[in-house]
Amino acid sequence: MNDPLTYRADVSPDATALVDADTDDRWTVAEVDAAVERTAGRLAALGVRPGDRLALVFPPRPATVRVFHAALRLGAVTVPLGHRLTPAELAANIERAGATAVVCSAATAERAVAAADDASDVPVVTVDDGDGVPALDARTPDAVVPHDWALDTTALIPFTSGTTGEPKGVRLTLGNLLASAAASAFRLGLDRAETWHVALPLHHVGGLTPVFRMPLYGMTVVLRRSFDAAAVAADFERYGVTATSLVPTTLDRLLDATEGSLGDSLRAVLLGGAPASEATLDRCAARDVPVFPTYGMTETASQIATATPAEAQGHPGTVGRPLLWTAVTVRGDDGDERPPGEVGELVVDGPTVTPGYLGGRGADAFGEDGLRTGDVGYRDADGRLWVIGRTDDRIVTGGENVAPAAVAERLRTHPDVADTAVVGVPDEEWGERVAALVVPRDGSDPSADALRAHCREALADYKVPRTIRFAASIPRTDSGTVRRDAVRERLRD
Repeated sequence: MNDPLTYRADVSPDATALVDADTDDRWTVAEVDAAVERTAGRLAALGVRPGDRLALVFPPRPATVRVFHAALRLGAVTVPLGHRLTPAELAANIERAGATAVVCSAATAERAVAAADDASDVPVVTVDDGDGVPALDARTPDAVVPHDWALDTTALIPFTSGTTGEPKGVRLTLGNLLASAAASAFRLGLDRAETWHVALPLHHVGGLTPVFRMPLYGMTVVLRRSFDAAAVAADFERYGVTATSLVPTTLDRLLDATEGSLGDSLRAVLLGGAPASEATLDRCAARDVPVFPTYGMTETASQIATATPAEAQGHPGTVGRPLLWTAVTVRGDDGDERPPGEVGELVVDGPTVTPGYLGGRGADAFGEDGLRTGDVGYRDADGRLWVIGRTDDRIVTGGENVAPAAVAERLRTHPDVADTAVVGVPDEEWGERVAALVVPRDGSDPSADALRAHCREALADYKVPRTIRFAASIPRTDSGTVRRDAVRERLRD
């Protein structure tokens, strides 16, 4: 099986494949295919071979799209790394992945070179002018024969966010990626003139999957290099955007920066990375924003379950039903399946689930029932899924269990609270105590006592945060996930 772009170039070569929203440059399928062919040849001249692991260290830009599809054409495995990581962090991930080459940009060259030297002294090339680093485009391309992929072959190794520990490299096969693309299309639908806007980092599956699916769906990807609410809103109108992927933080910023709907063409906002608050969902319903709250993981090549806009409005908080071919069970500590309404760990099985982590790490998470996600939730009687937190997020205070998500959701209903994160911190008397980091809304000055009183109206006393501190922002990863260790450090005495 050849790379998807090889097939798409024969089907619709004149269709627009890629738009750089920052410059308004546009490329047809044929033009992207030709650029990918040249890039694949230059990577081959560098010594990249089928099965080799190619690390990418540069910000989201059209070159990312080109190099990613070139790796697929060669049969190489793409290892996308965060462009903001330090040299030490990059070196650790390069070593874990066993990368045989690193592609960087002018913005990341210094850190990429330092990381490669620290890791295994692997070759580094840049997609920009050399400036001391060999330029990829300066190489004479070798001839390339599109690789014949097997479905069970690893094609992509993204790293988890590492919010609760060391990041893990996730092996995603071509079969995982194709199954996810098909199941997503069945749930979200597919417009004949699909135009997908991407302003998420491309080293996370949420941002990279539309790039992979571009030739599969025959759609246009509009790529913006960083999120700016006003610019993104203008993009929606300018390019007739039909679908986009956002996290709750960016969606809230977009709603703050605009009035009314987000454009007549927009039919799907895939909302993931973190739970969406009821207030955000209410704003979307009031303004006819077609939001699809989703629950997904790097380990499942993106979506696991996704709610339709009607489900999101009628059952606030649900992430809907599992996607096609995906099975989700709720299991207790004994491993037995829990009935509807009972809380337990979510276990996922199906063709989108990774065959495992790099180096065999986390092998205990995989069993005969599927992947133990570490997420806590339940299914209602109609099969809708609700995610309420992480197993390792649970706070145990004085023998009582507290779900941080429930406390955070209550805090967000206070009119002076823009954002919050809730964690457990050590307590000599109770073992742990509930603590909250709160971002006040612009122009407000809430007191900790007022927020506690607000919580007591809806929560048992042991769930009310004993420690509340204020901050300008909540530490989050690029994908919108709360960096709980960083929050905990800010809340320690």
